[in-house]
Amino acid sequence: MKAQEKFSVNMNLKTEPTDNIDFTETNIGIKFSQKVSSKSQITNTLEYSNLKLNYDLGEYESFENLDRLQKIQDKLEFTQEISNSTKLNFALNPTFNFQQNVGFSDFALLGSFEIYQQLGSKTTLSIGAARTSVFGNTNFLPVASVNYRINDNANVLIGFPDSRISYSNNIRNKFSLNNSFNGSFYNLSSQNYTGINASKAVLSQMTAALEYERNVDKNWFLNFKAGYDFDKKYKLTDENNHTAYDFNISNGYVLGIGIKYKQ
Repeated sequence: MKAQEKFSVNMNLKTEPTDNIDFTETNIGIKFSQKVSSKSQITNTLEYSNLKLNYDLGEYESFENLDRLQKIQDKLEFTQEISNSTKLNFALNPTFNFQQNVGFSDFALLGSFEIYQQLGSKTTLSIGAARTSVFGNTNFLPVASVNYRINDNANVLIGFPDSRISYSNNIRNKFSLNNSFNGSFYNLSSQNYTGINASKAVLSQMTAALEYERNVDKNWFLNFKAGYDFDKKYKLTDENNHTAYDFNISNGYVLGIGIKYKQ
């Protein structure tokens, strides 16, 4: 669990059923991390995700072709230690969010800047700003968190957009209770659905989930996730980000499984 992660490959499958639409997402990612000096580190993560939508055709027959949304993103992070108690983190996150055929018009640039300050032997404060899509559309938002290490086995992170309580009863098991705001947008190839002029599909929710990670071998990890989506939204918007159609979907549970190789 405590091994330094210089290289990893992971694959995840997640399902989120609601009353009239089922969401199934497959994600694969490759991550590299390298120290460039004693105080500097670069991390790069390349990810592809495929979101499948299964509609209740009695409710949404005209949207049956809007059944696949895709994303390719790369996250480049640079961490610089300023002193023994202070470090900076810069992140650039270019992304292509599309329905069928990817093009330059599907490009968006996200990113963040954070300052980490060690307040004591067990507490770290982080503050910063990010251009993010946690509420669906891209926005500049403040980010902040307080991380407290209770002991060698337990840790608490309270902040926005993510909070987490984690516990390890041995070197192979890790349990965590997570709460996160998360969302995304996808540019549409076909912009007209039964008279609705839409250019983007926008999703957002707050997810509370219990996760269990098991180190099954020296380099292999399995992850299981069960939780619930609150305030779940799925809508189509026009070029000015005004709502063109709201699916008014219900909240629903989340189930996920993942596998990771790291060294």
